[in-house]
Amino acid sequence: MPTVVITGSTRGFGLEQAKEFKKAGFNVVLSGTSEKNLNAALEKVQAVCPGKSEVIGTICNVTDCEAVQRLWDTAKEKLGKVDIWINNAGVNQPDKPVYELTDKEIEFMLDTDLKGTIYGSKTAFAGMKEQGEGQMFNVEGYGSNDAMMTGLTLYGTTKRAVTYFTQALAKESSDITNGAVKVGRLAPGIMLTDFLNTANGGNTHFELSEKTKKVYSILGDYPETIARYVVPRMIANKKNNARIIWLTNRRAFFKFLTAGKNKKEL
Repeated sequence: MPTVVITGSTRGFGLEQAKEFKKAGFNVVLSGTSEKNLNAALEKVQAVCPGKSEVIGTICNVTDCEAVQRLWDTAKEKLGKVDIWINNAGVNQPDKPVYELTDKEIEFMLDTDLKGTIYGSKTAFAGMKEQGEGQMFNVEGYGSNDAMMTGLTLYGTTKRAVTYFTQALAKESSDITNGAVKVGRLAPGIMLTDFLNTANGGNTHFELSEKTKKVYSILGDYPETIARYVVPRMIANKKNNARIIWLTNRRAFFKFLTAGKNKKEL
């Protein structure tokens, strides 16, 4: 039975992906930094198709390379093999320009969104190379396509870096493993969760402008909708350097055309 490991999977997009993988018959390894949230997520995922596969959870702070290694080791020890690894953990930045960000806020963003993705990729790549195969996916976000907005400069910087890093790692995999370890990207677009108006790991809340709310309500989708789209495509993927895109230009254009009927609540 195949196994998936998802970092930052106690809520939002990570949790909804976990549910979809469980429906598909995968063993699922959840992870997060809060024991309370992890236990709640375990109950939710275990309730999906009960008895079909195993669900386990591990506390893991992705900014700690040793903790990420323990996450891999736990999955291997208990479930035998890791078929798919998703670096999903991430945090938003406070809605303010870079010069107003504190040193602590900058370090937290870089450590979680960039270094956490690198640590997860490093760990998964080494383990998959040893086992002879596997897939990993990193999550893109605002800035991956060079978009810029005041208040999202640092977040966009980390996501642009994640995109380059993932493409370069796919090249390394092609050179080193002949593509046996497949490295890909998920481009989920705008997800309607509290991620949009919280920062610092959910500890800071801020109010979005009316203009931003309008755009998000048109272009955004709920994480369960996006998870239902991307998970089957990850499972079916046979390509190194794959990019699975939800909010394509065509889909965005259609959303604007039908905005009067299809706006969603934030």
